Amino acid sequence: MTTAMLEAHEQETGEVTGTADKDYNLVWFLEKCLGNALRLEIYAKDAERIGDAELAEFFRRAQSESRKGAEQSKALLRQRLTA
Repeated sequence: MTTAMLEAHEQETGEVTGTADKDYNLVWFLEKCLGNALRLEIYAKDAERIGDAELAEFFRRAQSESRKGAEQSKALLRQRLTA
């Protein structure tokens, strides 16, 4: 991120995006968790394909944590949007 982008981000309180930072950050986190869950599926299958069960299980556990983060984010977002 450039210095100008960092400065703009530090000053952004929702006026530019129309979304408060706290809500934007929650949506961002949700998207990252979901993206990680998808990516980790590929990594786990790659490990399974080469017969590395330990690595596949490692990626499956990480995937489970990403799913958990996504579910918690969705619940919190739902609660805040309906309040």
